[in-house]
Amino acid sequence: MILLVTPSARAQDCAKAIREAAAESAQVAATLRQAATQLRAQEYSAVVIDQSLLEAEPDQGEMLLQHIGMAIPVQVNFAISGMERLLRELRAALQRRKQEVLLARQGAEEALRNELKGTVTALLLSCEMALQVANPPAAAEAKMRAVYKLAQEMRAKLEI
Repeated sequence: MILLVTPSARAQDCAKAIREAAAESAQVAATLRQAATQLRAQEYSAVVIDQSLLEAEPDQGEMLLQHIGMAIPVQVNFAISGMERLLRELRAALQRRKQEVLLARQGAEEALRNELKGTVTALLLSCEMALQVANPPAAAEAKMRAVYKLAQEMRAKLEI
């Protein structure tokens, strides 16, 4: 969902164009205060903010940006920007956000994979050493073999 923050008379037309171009629903807030209230109530993928509002009410603008969460802010000067430019900037911002999320996810996966590889290797070695003990109790040996098998499965998944 996209939040459009502008007192412009064209706000509903902009919201409709955004819905069609971005294939996401769009809501309108006429003031920064209304936008902050809507941001607390729902999560948005992007917040398109009329630059004139931010310049006219810098304190309210700062408050709005504190409540923006994971939404990407897009500042547009509605007085001089046409609909095509607004849509182009919004698409570019959403594409950047998608790329940032993908890179962050890949980085987190790689970090987790690297962190777990050492632990799984130590677990496998410990199991192998425990299984080499002479005459272990049958139940303990069966459980150790099960743990060893699970650790091998984890290692295989981490290597993918």
